[in-house]
Amino acid sequence: MDKSPPKHLLETIYQELLPRLQIESVNPRNPIQVSYLPQPWQLLGKGNYAAVVYHPDYSECVVKIYAPGRPGFEEEVDVYHRLGSHPAFSECLYAKDSFLILKRLYGTTLYDCMHLGLPIPKQVIRDINEALDYARRCSLHPHDVHGRNVMMYQGRGLVVDISDFLHLEACSKWNDLKKAYYWLYRPVLRPLRLRVPYSGLDMLRKSYRLATSFKTSCCQLVLRLTRFKCLKR
Repeated sequence: MDKSPPKHLLETIYQELLPRLQIESVNPRNPIQVSYLPQPWQLLGKGNYAAVVYHPDYSECVVKIYAPGRPGFEEEVDVYHRLGSHPAFSECLYAKDSFLILKRLYGTTLYDCMHLGLPIPKQVIRDINEALDYARRCSLHPHDVHGRNVMMYQGRGLVVDISDFLHLEACSKWNDLKKAYYWLYRPVLRPLRLRVPYSGLDMLRKSYRLATSFKTSCCQLVLRLTRFKCLKR
């Protein structure tokens, strides 16, 4: 995949960034560690498998680099190839050697909107919903869509992370987030203009993970018991 990113940006990546960058994924369940990032490159974000950086001279592009030994690069390239061009998604301009050059998306994550007390209009939710429906029409399976990888920019919704859109297993995170938006945020938090501290948001996130894990375990137990009864008959 090559949509001709700036030639000098490519040269800078291969000659300055990649030879000197030091990233490591110690635990696949935790964000990667960035030990060294050469100047003037800036760290924009990091996930469990990859880091996202940008060069101030090319602020309309970001570079997503996968940590050594971590999977997902080929799958992400495939997802961007299927998505093509859509206003709620980024676009891949170049992909090779375990890194992608992507069109930069600007905005504030819904997670940070809650912390800052920024009003989130319904249009943002509608835009993200439509974008996920579009992805399904592209034979993709939106997965792991939560408040930290969807954004709001000028009252419109954006989807930032599409790296897990090839996963076939069901994922209810976005539907659960929508329920919280309409049942809790709209009637309670928005009128009060509450700013939720990150500690509170992190506690909610961990509680949600525990509840989801417990629900999954219960479902698996019921399935096993059902199979056991069938075998006894």
